[in-house]
Amino acid sequence: MHRNAPRHVRTLLCAAAALPVLLVTGCSSDSDGDQDSAAPSASASENAKAPAPAKIKELPDSCKAIEKKTVDSLVPGAENAGGKRVGSGDVGDFNSCLWTGLKKYDYRQLVVTMKRFDSDESLGSGAERAGEYLTSQAKSVEDNKDLKGAKKAAVKGIGDEATTFSYKTEKKATKKSKEDFRGQHLLVRKDNAVVSVEYEGAGFESGKMPGADTVKKNSEKAAKDALAGLK
Repeated sequence: MHRNAPRHVRTLLCAAAALPVLLVTGCSSDSDGDQDSAAPSASASENAKAPAPAKIKELPDSCKAIEKKTVDSLVPGAENAGGKRVGSGDVGDFNSCLWTGLKKYDYRQLVVTMKRFDSDESLGSGAERAGEYLTSQAKSVEDNKDLKGAKKAAVKGIGDEATTFSYKTEKKATKKSKEDFRGQHLLVRKDNAVVSVEYEGAGFESGKMPGADTVKKNSEKAAKDALAGLK
């Protein structure tokens, strides 16, 4: 952390770092209505298709998926270029990583989260489940009252589908003061996995809040790194 950063900046940095598909079986009936009429027909059973297998079998480590040059560009002065693990569990199915950095009085924060879904006969294909998850996460962002004027937009050219939100928010620096942040939350699905990128920036004292276009482009840059690791 910057040695000369004011007390409220150090406080804020510490706070930031603590951060149905149903298978239908038909029935056949004989014209004379014999007792076998209620038995499932062989043709219907054959037509019941299992969901397509999930393409992505395991997730990469999100802390390693973002290239160092990307971290240096998006989070100048990052305390840990390798990122900080957020949460625990089976990283092959879900993992998240945090980077924070302060250069002079310009503060930046990046959180990259990945989640994958397997195909399930009762729930659908992995890709379908991932799409449903993306929709639910987007709804959560829309319902977040702390994100002022969140603007939703579709994004082309990234993954199989993507939705992004631009917003502003306030975070406490001290008990009596707050700092304004500009942020972008980008949600991208590729096959049966979803990548979430949350990128925020603020200007403390003489620092400058990043522009809306810059925040959006930087979130997409991080997403492309993460997507490249999904195989």
